[in-house]
Amino acid sequence: MVPIKQLLAGADIHCQTFGRPLVTLSYAQSLDGCLALQRGAPLALSGGEALQLTHHLRAAHDAILIGVGTLLADNPRLAVRLVAGEDPQPVVLDSRLRTPAEANLLVEGRKPWIACGENTDPQKQARLISAGGRLLPFPLDDSSRLPLPEVLACLAELGVKTLMVEGGARVITAFLEARLVDRVVLTVTPAFAGGLRAIDGLTSAQQEGSAAGTTGLLRLHQPGYERLGDDLIVWGSLPQGLL
Repeated sequence: MVPIKQLLAGADIHCQTFGRPLVTLSYAQSLDGCLALQRGAPLALSGGEALQLTHHLRAAHDAILIGVGTLLADNPRLAVRLVAGEDPQPVVLDSRLRTPAEANLLVEGRKPWIACGENTDPQKQARLISAGGRLLPFPLDDSSRLPLPEVLACLAELGVKTLMVEGGARVITAFLEARLVDRVVLTVTPAFAGGLRAIDGLTSAQQEGSAAGTTGLLRLHQPGYERLGDDLIVWGSLPQGLL
């Protein structure tokens, strides 16, 4: 069994030490590392047992984070349904406030916190606030992206000690490249998709690894493996150094 409690142990100390939540990256991919056939088109990959694990993970975390691309493509609820437990706090990265007011996250369950650019359209802000969303505004970086370290620090201030990151591909890549992932629980389904890859290059990690004379790999520490139905679950910790 995936040792969820063990993976999340020490979250309080981690949050005090680093000023941000303990981050668990969890998603499902095909054998060739794909999340979907194409951007914006959801693809069901996990079997029933692996889906149940996902809901156990959701129930074990204080909050769950996705990008607005995943929200627009999947319209998820991010709730705990297949096991007993409380729903995590939904968090959406949405720099330009593209979240529709009729999204499932705003219609039922816990209302989302939406991290956005501080100069977004006031009408969009008013619409989402009226629908029950809580906006967390940030100055965007030079690439017009949300500053992930600042977003995580804000979540910690709001009481989030454990954060589950589900995707999509741009969010997964951004968290890995920024070295903001502490734990990984990955579902690999035995199929080839030939579509949208989960990780779209880790340029800075590769450059640092090359400069250090290493391969530039981000390698799991003390990995574990388990078969659930036809799926393979891989988990472990992700130290911030290159191996």
